[in-house]
Amino acid sequence: MKWLLAFAAALTVFILSMLAYVFLVLAPGLPELTAVTDYKPKIPLRIYTADNTLIGEFGEEHRDFVPIAQMPDVMKRALLSIEDARFYEHHGVDYIGMTRAVVSTATGDPQGGGTITMQVARNFFLTREKTITRKLREIMLARRIEDALTKDQILELYMNQIYLGQRTHGFSSAARTYFNKNLKDISIAEAAMLAGIPKNPARHNPAVNFERAKQRQGLVLQSMLRHGDISQSQYDQALKERIQVTKVPQFESHAAYVAEMVRQSIYAQFKEETYTMGLKVITTIDRDEQDAAYESLRRNVLTYDQRHGYRGPEAFIELPSREDLRDDAIDEFLQKYPSSEGLVSAVVTSVSPKLIKADLATGESVEITGEGLRLATAALQAKANRDLKIREGALIRVMQDSKGRWSITQTPEVDAAYVSLNANDGAYRALVGGFDFNRKKFNHVTSGWRQPGSAIKPFIYSAAIEKGFSPDTLINDVPLSQTTEEELKWDPRNDDGKYDGPVELQRALAQSKNVVAVRVLKAVGAGYGRDYLMRFGFDQNKHPINLTLALGTGSVTPLQMAGAYAVFANGGYQVKPWLIHKVIDAKGTVLFQANVPALPTEDARVLDSRNAFVVDSMMREVVRSGTGASASQKLGRRDLAGKTGTTSDAVDGWFAGYAGNIVAVSWMGFDEPKSLGGREFGSTVALPIWIDAMRHALNGKPEFVRAVPENLVNVNGKWMYAEYENGGGVKTLDITEPLTTLQPEQ
Repeated sequence: MKWLLAFAAALTVFILSMLAYVFLVLAPGLPELTAVTDYKPKIPLRIYTADNTLIGEFGEEHRDFVPIAQMPDVMKRALLSIEDARFYEHHGVDYIGMTRAVVSTATGDPQGGGTITMQVARNFFLTREKTITRKLREIMLARRIEDALTKDQILELYMNQIYLGQRTHGFSSAARTYFNKNLKDISIAEAAMLAGIPKNPARHNPAVNFERAKQRQGLVLQSMLRHGDISQSQYDQALKERIQVTKVPQFESHAAYVAEMVRQSIYAQFKEETYTMGLKVITTIDRDEQDAAYESLRRNVLTYDQRHGYRGPEAFIELPSREDLRDDAIDEFLQKYPSSEGLVSAVVTSVSPKLIKADLATGESVEITGEGLRLATAALQAKANRDLKIREGALIRVMQDSKGRWSITQTPEVDAAYVSLNANDGAYRALVGGFDFNRKKFNHVTSGWRQPGSAIKPFIYSAAIEKGFSPDTLINDVPLSQTTEEELKWDPRNDDGKYDGPVELQRALAQSKNVVAVRVLKAVGAGYGRDYLMRFGFDQNKHPINLTLALGTGSVTPLQMAGAYAVFANGGYQVKPWLIHKVIDAKGTVLFQANVPALPTEDARVLDSRNAFVVDSMMREVVRSGTGASASQKLGRRDLAGKTGTTSDAVDGWFAGYAGNIVAVSWMGFDEPKSLGGREFGSTVALPIWIDAMRHALNGKPEFVRAVPENLVNVNGKWMYAEYENGGGVKTLDITEPLTTLQPEQ
């Protein structure tokens, strides 16, 4: 009996001590509930095209916020059935389950047992350590949360806050991450799979281990059936449903350079809050045009690269003889050389002149034969140079065609850029800043300062028209040294080495006659020509005040070129490129909306409409019969206008042009400037990118018929100012007059 009294006394002391500890020590140290009563989820910055396609997301956590009223019933039922079936009945603590959890923890066999409310308390305020103290704090916080919030508010917190693997928080974001679906569109089977993740996000998320996720899904479905949330037929159907998991979340359009431009702009205003406040940014980008531009640039860069031959494997690894060590070595090695959008990294495991076997990072082994070996034929020869030769352990790039056949390719050294604008208001339509954003984040469209070459000539000719020239003005197309007896420091030549003597200005532009352009600039004055460029948006200090200006020895970016050509496309107005149409906060409030007129206003005019029309007509001849003729041939349109550009030694290749209100510029070159090749020109490297991208952009659009400004007349197929019809204006230039004061670029 004494021992019973002693035990009762000890138990009483223990209970009183515990109560004292709880109310005197734990309770005063509990945190305020502001984090749940004033819930502010960390929602990332998301960036969209004009047609609401996601192109970028920036933030540590992938998360959407979905109000509980909009949460699909199937998702709620799946979750509660497995995590807390009595959620709407208890007051935050399931005492039977809690007792079991405390005992099991004390005996060294920790188990769950926490309610949804307790998990909310843990996720917002506590660590995940398995101790009695933490469990007591969790219980007390759960009771306080139940007093402060309704059941629906608590469930809303949980379903938006819970971590679900892959940096994903909340079920709405998880549906996008794993199934590429909106949460409202998921099936019972998919809801059950998502509901199974919270118990162990690292182990049960379907992107990492689908089999374990499938097993857990089965338990959730059994629980739903047991609790009457689904019928037997629904259970049977859900078990059989084949679930497609998106293992690596992908954006819906290839616009990484665009997304980065937006991120920088938003960060400049909101700083670190940029990544947590749930901003939604709508850009002016057209999804289909963007994807067409991206695919065109990559395809044509690869075509150029393969045209110039195989350079050999990127690296080598000595393969261990033991198979298990060999696989590990290959896996580790391939991690250093990530694949690039279809250019898959592979390690050669067996090689002969007619067959290559290679292992991929996925563990798959592929075989390359026949036509797939064509690029690397020289590298498979017995006498091939060691750096070129493909041997066991070589790191190569392979690609797969639509029929599943593999071929050897390589990562290009050359790079390229493409940008298109709405010529009337300056809105970006598409932008590709380089071949691979993940490999090289440098944006060649906005930051790539390069010589424009002959793509600058339309502006020089526009200056000449301002000074009285016409498309039929005759200029002497002969080397400068042939019209002077002085020894010249600089004697520019035509790219094709051909000289036609007296030639009309329009034909000289179409054939990109260098000597003619220099003579024209000499006539109007290099200083006047350089200052004239400024009205098109070029930087004055980026261009020389000498005659080399006529051949494009200054510096421009592709974006500047697009804006400049827009002046000809829209009839003489300078437009400012803009990208962000609207910024919306997490509550749907519009924080910013662009207010740009659809058509340019007269105060933006920088060029007489007649001048713009005449230069436009001359550039149409460029794509009809001149260096850009393949554009008209391949696109089958008569409303195209533009100009090729090739710099000295073919270091840069350009094409700038437009149709209707779409103006676009393409460029190709090496980051460390060097020749693209003796047989390469703007027409061979940049124009194909432009054609393929514009083919899609112009698809379904009628040909644009431009209104003829007043006081213009057409004489023998050439437009000119009406006052020149009867002999006015400059008729001939430098046919016999010597040209003696030339200077090279200084």
